[in-house]
Amino acid sequence: MNNMRQIADFHIHSKYSRACSGALTLENIDKTCRIKGVDIIATGDFTYPQWFSDIKNELEEISPPTPLAKGGGAGLYKLKSAKDNKIKFILSTELALIYKQGDKARRIHLVVHAPNIKAAEELNNFLDKKFNIRSDGRPILGMSSPDLVKLCLSIHPKFLIYPAHIWTPWFSVFGSKSGFNSMEECFGNYTKDIYAYETGLSSDPEMNWRLSALDNLTLLSNSDAHSLPNIGREANVFELNEISYDEIYNVISLRESRATNAAHANKRNKSFLDYTIEFYPEEGMYHYDGHRLCGARFSPEQTKKHKGVCPVCKKPLTIGVVNRVEELADRPAGFTPEGAPGFKKLVELDKIIAEALCVKSRNSRAVQSEYNNIIKRLGPELKILIDEPLEKIKQIALPAVAEGIRRARQGELIIEPGFDGQYGAVKIFSEKEKGKEKQRALF
Repeated sequence: MNNMRQIADFHIHSKYSRACSGALTLENIDKTCRIKGVDIIATGDFTYPQWFSDIKNELEEISPPTPLAKGGGAGLYKLKSAKDNKIKFILSTELALIYKQGDKARRIHLVVHAPNIKAAEELNNFLDKKFNIRSDGRPILGMSSPDLVKLCLSIHPKFLIYPAHIWTPWFSVFGSKSGFNSMEECFGNYTKDIYAYETGLSSDPEMNWRLSALDNLTLLSNSDAHSLPNIGREANVFELNEISYDEIYNVISLRESRATNAAHANKRNKSFLDYTIEFYPEEGMYHYDGHRLCGARFSPEQTKKHKGVCPVCKKPLTIGVVNRVEELADRPAGFTPEGAPGFKKLVELDKIIAEALCVKSRNSRAVQSEYNNIIKRLGPELKILIDEPLEKIKQIALPAVAEGIRRARQGELIIEPGFDGQYGAVKIFSEKEKGKEKQRALF
């Protein structure tokens, strides 16, 4: 059996999560995935009662991939109204845990995947009795990380639980403000049941590879999308023998070791994670240290020089991802573990078009017109950004757009790192190039 390439984004939100777009409906998510080129997408927010009702009413489980499949279905779902199985939904939610451990308040976000509707419903029923899961799509639970893992696994042994955006300051396992210094410190006796971690937008694989304690975990990158255009901005590219929850679970849980996956990367009878699709981490909201309200943005070296104190307000700086990685790393920058999947950094197509047209908003009519034209003629966005030959892109897109895609692929960018909740800026063209006459001369 030949492997099937599947692009998966395991972490998004619904219209019921705070600060998320009202356009995040299941039907719109399906449509966006077809445009983006995402094959497997998170439902997000299955703990929220109204959204879970939508999931049960609007989705149906796809047929089992093989006659021997147990449990009646594949554990992945599709829109009932869809004419094909192109877009598969995986049951997922993000849970915010706030609790006290070691005389310190802990604020942890975890991604949870349920193997089927029944298991998700049983988890929901338990949480609804103990906590308020009706106020937000991402509920806040007053329980510890080990207790949550214990609960999920008592319901079904194939729940997947892993840390979300592992390095961000306020709500993560390694966060500088409320996290831990090791997975063991966070998950205790259940550390062995944590199989993966999510890099988050502010870190990339190379940064995470500096911490040897993460070697035995599967590195995942997801969009954490709060709106439709952000779906797929980070994702995971799998080669799968069969498309099912069990197959995804087996790859992520390292049933076959990473080295085994690498050894079989060129064979067609093994499922494996091939590579991840990455945001440029400098664009993430917490890449550098600083104070947003004070306009203070610092590299780790500058923070050290200022002794961790904001020179404007004289309060402690928010320590970002780069600094936190540096604090816990036991390897030099540039280290690559043997057998680790690769990664590819991208800039989203509508952002490239906006830069090429010298337009500030990616949602402008001119940008969307060019975006739709390119998608219509060349296919899904991720295919264009990753696989499409530049010569073919040049035949369809504006010259500046084609050049922007080339520069994004090569990392030829002008970057201002994000800090303290403010997104960074990734620019493709210099201010000089953005003038119409100078752009005409350049292209």
